[in-house]
Amino acid sequence: MAPGLDTLHADDHLLVFHKPAGLLSVPGKGPDHQDCLSARAQTQWPDALVVHRLDMATSGVIAMARGLPAQRALSAAFEQRHTHKSYVALVHGHVGQPGDRGDIDWPLIIDWLNRPRSKICLATGKPSLTRWRVSEQPSPLPHTTRLELDPVTGRSHQLRVHLMALGHPIVGDPLYGPQPPTASRLMLHAERLALAHPTQHQPMAFVAPSPF
Repeated sequence: MAPGLDTLHADDHLLVFHKPAGLLSVPGKGPDHQDCLSARAQTQWPDALVVHRLDMATSGVIAMARGLPAQRALSAAFEQRHTHKSYVALVHGHVGQPGDRGDIDWPLIIDWLNRPRSKICLATGKPSLTRWRVSEQPSPLPHTTRLELDPVTGRSHQLRVHLMALGHPIVGDPLYGPQPPTASRLMLHAERLALAHPTQHQPMAFVAPSPF
């Protein structure tokens, strides 16, 4: 298997990995930001292509395609919201009782003057929807809440900005949380990804249990 990667699935058209926190999904700017999930995957599968991303600070399940036809099929599935992603987050404060839920539907836009940050903009932001539930499993950290998150849309930093705007930023978030961060990593994890196989079309689901 690809060095430095936790491979959850590999076939002729689809690759699924458990990305660790702190690893880029794709190369960044400069020679010191070339190590990333896609580069590591391509050492074993040269035809591996990106279809979606996780923030560098976020861990969890991420898929890649093998070859252009599979990439087109998977990219269309993500764009048309035919995939389902579930996240776990630890957030500051008390959100509610286990089972409580709600929606956050504030529009988002890149904050060009403060990149890589995003921000809420009612005038020009793109529609953005996050569904949240208070987990039945308690948070391991005091004065925090464990949430289960379903991003219906996939805007840049959507979960992080939405929760910050809700008044409950994600623990360890260096961009949107209290400073200095109160944890050594961003407590956001992509725990489950469900999609249809790009060529065989059968439904598939992949899980990487939360490390926190």
